[in-house]
Amino acid sequence: MDNKKNGQRCSPSRLQACRPGTRRLVQLYSALLHNAYLKGFITGDIYKGNGKFLCAPGFNCYSCPGAVSACPLGAVQNALASADHRAGWYVLGIILLYGVMLGRTVCGWLCPLGLIQEVLNRIPALKVKKSFITRTLTWLKYVLLAVFVVTVPLWYSLLNGLPLPAFCKYICPAGTLEGAVGLLSNPVNAPKFSMLGILFTRKFIIMLVIGLLCVFCYRAFCRFLCPLGAIYGLFNRFSVVGVRVDEERCTHCGACVRGCGMDVRRVGDHECINCGKCMDSCKEGAISLKAGKIVLKGPEGNAEGAAGAPEKRRRAGRMAWAAALAVMGAVLLWVNVLEPQAVEGTWSEKAPPSAETAAPAQPEEAARAEVPAAVSFESDAPEGHEVGQKLQDFAVTCYDGSEYRLSEQRGRITFINFWATYCTPCIQELPHFDALYKAHKGDISMIAIHSRFVTKDPVEFLAGRGFTLPFATDSEGGVIGLAGGSGTLPQTIVLNRRGEVVYNKAGSVTPELLEALYQEADRAP
Repeated sequence: MDNKKNGQRCSPSRLQACRPGTRRLVQLYSALLHNAYLKGFITGDIYKGNGKFLCAPGFNCYSCPGAVSACPLGAVQNALASADHRAGWYVLGIILLYGVMLGRTVCGWLCPLGLIQEVLNRIPALKVKKSFITRTLTWLKYVLLAVFVVTVPLWYSLLNGLPLPAFCKYICPAGTLEGAVGLLSNPVNAPKFSMLGILFTRKFIIMLVIGLLCVFCYRAFCRFLCPLGAIYGLFNRFSVVGVRVDEERCTHCGACVRGCGMDVRRVGDHECINCGKCMDSCKEGAISLKAGKIVLKGPEGNAEGAAGAPEKRRRAGRMAWAAALAVMGAVLLWVNVLEPQAVEGTWSEKAPPSAETAAPAQPEEAARAEVPAAVSFESDAPEGHEVGQKLQDFAVTCYDGSEYRLSEQRGRITFINFWATYCTPCIQELPHFDALYKAHKGDISMIAIHSRFVTKDPVEFLAGRGFTLPFATDSEGGVIGLAGGSGTLPQTIVLNRRGEVVYNKAGSVTPELLEALYQEADRAP
């Protein structure tokens, strides 16, 4: 046999010992369940289904091509950024639920980033031993939690009225590896390399440094930097699921702490990830992984754990894995094949906005200027979203109740902006579009289309801001997808008077660039 464990060749008699343990299988299962949208790795796009409204328990980037749910840490930051007008009760509730039920068991068994760190640590190299220094550094994650997850997003939102998920934007290695690298590694997204700047370079270096640290230091990110682990650690001592010590059996020899890769001072404290490795080092069989009073995993020789009804426990284990595989199959089938790629729950599927909450009505003469009848603006170009192609016709309902139909805009230079309330660069550039719209009133057609993924009501957000350009939410047919867009925002498309694409790129724009694009489209034949 060529299977190996710890560098040794496995004979048939040792095959059982060489197989992945229960925890490793659960970690692999969880990583796949977190990233069940396998089609995203092929198409180079992210999942936009209903699952993105849910927070996963583990640290997994929202922008990973396979991610089918939201990252709880990112959700916390966005909730704080919206705290000036809306309390994030859902996010607070889901974090409390995960914490009370699982604590840092999420870190040890369910977190995809934790699995990546453990794989990196298996690379042969000198390993950093636990010491006073490593134990002191574990408090750094609480500093990051207080500053980058709580203080900066809340302060920036209250001061500027804009969202700023500071940890995600400036530090998060999962966002860089799973989101940016995961998307950019697909050839389909090669044009997006032009969007990269110094911020990506800094985050890429941070990711490499953290990855290198994980080679030499067991779970370096978990131990020193992870704010999500810091949150879950606060619940560890009283969570339903966790590692528990039988005080009657324990001799306080300290073998469990000495053999632990984390910086624990005692089993089950805020640094314990409840992985259960300490069970192997306890000669008294005093440690078990429990859910309340139910033993989930016990040491060999522990009458309460392994010896009491072994056949019953094996049968229960097989049934649990059968149920888990059935759930996995259902999730894979739904998100990759059956579910429509459109996020429900936007304002357009509710009652029309009231006069008190609707955005200002668009000036009729600007939005519906007459097209000169003496000139033909028909185009023979093939339909598509690339430069030189004619963008396919679409229709959306604007927030003032009017309909915007692309085919009716022929004869004008058309600007289409894809944006979202959770996208800070999008919000910052909206005044530039509005200024251009006013400067060329009657000769320009413009529509700002919000992503169908809504975290903050765009109608409420726009009220009182004084914009005159039309706004709408993406249609069920998916205008963003039709125009070659993805989850990367903002995105701007410019069409000449014949409806042909002159410009189509993701990334921020400046007033100077917008004016230059207007002039370029005006010169187009």
